[in-house]
Order: sequence, then C-alpha cells, then structure tokens
Amino acid sequence: MTPIAIQTTVQKPIELVWKKWTNPSDVMQWNHASDDWHCPSATNDLRVGGEFHYIMAARDGSVEFDFNGVYTEILPLQKIAYTIEGGRKVVVLFEKISDTETQIIETFDPEDENPIEMQTAGWQAILDNFKQYVETKL
Repeated sequence: MTPIAIQTTVQKPIELVWKKWTNPSDVMQWNHASDDWHCPSATNDLRVGGEFHYIMAARDGSVEFDFNGVYTEILPLQKIAYTIEGGRKVVVLFEKISDTETQIIETFDPEDENPIEMQTAGWQAILDNFKQYVETKL
C-alpha cells in the first residue's frame, strides 16, 4: 500500500518542537486523537534500536491499546524513523522554516483493518493536538 502523509506547521522553534515530540511527559499531554482519549503512559528510548511505548486509552476506561515501535533512524532536529506492529514504517521529518516556525511531515504505512480516510484523519488529529499543545500550552 502507498504510505500516507500528513503535515502541520508549528509556530515554535525547531528545538522546542523536537523536545516536545520526544519527551515522554509531553507525549502524554498531546498523544490522543480526541478529547475522550488520553495517553496515560509513555516511555521513550530515543536512539537507533531503542523503543518507545505509549498507552492510548479511552478516558472512560472502556478500551486501551499499546502503540510502540523500534527506532531505525534518528537525525536530531531533522528526522525520526521507526517501525511499528506488522513491520509498518513511520518517518517524521522536522524542517526549520524560520527561527519561530517548524514544519512536520509524517509519513506512515497504513494498516489493513481501517479505511485509509479514517487512518489519515486519526493520525492528523494527533498531529493537530501536538501543534495545539506546543503553540498554546507552553
């Protein structure tokens, strides 16, 4: 299947954007697609061969799942690549547009269970939450 690409531009310096993307306590604040979900746990070993583990859970406690992966490439302030369940690949590119503006482009291999539109919307919603968190909560 063709990879899916989503993107956003964050009105903050790239160093801050990178830190908030990779710091587990920050990940727990933004890593959810809607307000009825949250991320109650996050660990991150940001190095090639290192792993991250995030728990995604409904706030009402009805369901939760693990989202985890293994890093395959890390270029500080530029690129994070990792592999998730089923060997699916994810690449996140960070580009400094200006001293106060950073573009993020995230590309991921889709899974077979849900429609492409649903996957695109879900991943974009999480990326939009990241943008909102970094721009308004800091």
